[in-house]
Amino acid sequence: MNDRLYIFDTTLRDGEQVPGCQLNTVEKIQVAKTLEQLGVDVIEAGFPVSSPGDFNSVIEISKAVTWPTICALTRAVEHDIDVAAQALQYAKHKRIHTGIGTSDEHIQYKFNSTREEIIERAVRAVKYAKKYVEDVEFYAEDAGRTDNEYLARVVEAVIKAGATVVNIPDTTGYCLPDEYGAKIKYLMEHVEGVDKAIISTHCHNDLGMATANTLQGVLNGARQVEVTINGIGERAGNTSLEEIAMILKCHKGINIDTNINTQKIYPISRMVSSLMNMPVQPNKAIVGRNAFAHSSGIHQDGVLKNVHTYEIIDPKDVGIDDNSIVLTARSGRAALKYRLHVNGVELSEEKLDKVYEQFLILADQKKEVNDGDVLMLAGADTASNQAVKLDFLQVTTGKGVKSVASIGLDISGQKFEAASSGNGPVDAAIKALKKIILKTMTLKEFTIQAISKGSDDVGKVHMQVEYDGQMYYGFGANTDIVTASVEAYIDCINKFKKE
Repeated sequence: MNDRLYIFDTTLRDGEQVPGCQLNTVEKIQVAKTLEQLGVDVIEAGFPVSSPGDFNSVIEISKAVTWPTICALTRAVEHDIDVAAQALQYAKHKRIHTGIGTSDEHIQYKFNSTREEIIERAVRAVKYAKKYVEDVEFYAEDAGRTDNEYLARVVEAVIKAGATVVNIPDTTGYCLPDEYGAKIKYLMEHVEGVDKAIISTHCHNDLGMATANTLQGVLNGARQVEVTINGIGERAGNTSLEEIAMILKCHKGINIDTNINTQKIYPISRMVSSLMNMPVQPNKAIVGRNAFAHSSGIHQDGVLKNVHTYEIIDPKDVGIDDNSIVLTARSGRAALKYRLHVNGVELSEEKLDKVYEQFLILADQKKEVNDGDVLMLAGADTASNQAVKLDFLQVTTGKGVKSVASIGLDISGQKFEAASSGNGPVDAAIKALKKIILKTMTLKEFTIQAISKGSDDVGKVHMQVEYDGQMYYGFGANTDIVTASVEAYIDCINKFKKE
């Protein structure tokens, strides 16, 4: 019988820390339900004390899912733990995830403390959390840079205090795979009572080794992995759920199983990418656009003769539908609903009607509507809920002439118009917009990406705008890149805090 590896998904907590990728509660519930269908064992739903939004999300996710354990993060602070316990009140299976930094860097500079005091605080936090829930996970933050002997003391102490899972994070992504694997092995061999708890990995990708480190942790005794969809997370991201799941599926000789339904991987990857407006890089392992594409003549020849010459994974095993129905302006609602279903999106009839209307407009502009376009339409914010809306935009530009833009805005039902010239069409359009929105705003970041290929493709624009000392992130998508840019800027404005 194979060993069982527990999948702890932190897409909705650690993954959501990516600037500009925050989800609302409804979107988080949608992701959580899909994670349940995927087969994850634990969903880390948020950090309840951090904000009312996170607190509410943990409550609502607890109500929405049935069999996965719902986990809430805290610091080793009693108030944090109180709030987490309250947020978990409706969870069928609940876990509090508490912890503290254990590396000398954290002990000295972050806590201005001592090793002995850190152990005392760790034990106290675990015992306090144990008053609320039976399942308590402890994280030793920056364990990757903590010396093994002291780390073993911490782990042993928290297990004696009642921790059921102990998380060994490579918080900075610094460890080498052999080093991280040896750390887990040391704990398995030197911690008294280690058999009474599950050792967990939590690896970051700063040096591109998150998956390799996680796998080494598993091979040396860890039986829980903390991962995210698409490997999202702050800085360079976290270990990718899809990579660990497929490594274990492909390498059956490892004799470790997960509960993941791998055919659900691609749909949830696309869903998370769409909801967070965070594109998946084309060469991303397992779920990238080019993961199963062959352009080299030698590779194409080999694949045509026998697919196993260059493909170690059947695309269907990760949920990629080879027999895609092509969507055009003549496609009906049923075809659109099917493509949304294949990509993991289920819409109410009312919402489907609205998306279908936008689909027909887009299909008239493009020869063919692809899955990326469909997800963009399904995930785009409805302008009807926004105070500021783009009414019209006209731009004149070209070589040897000054770019000029005329813009019309609908602000809470009132119509405003302005015009301006600029250094290019986007600059002219934004300057015209600023003549109406009289606020001191600074564009800090401007990124354009095509969803697929072709001159008629939908362009995605991501913007970061600074206003009143705060950063706001906006998103726009349109076959006209100038319109998409203005819509992204307006999206930022609609998020400005009320004065």
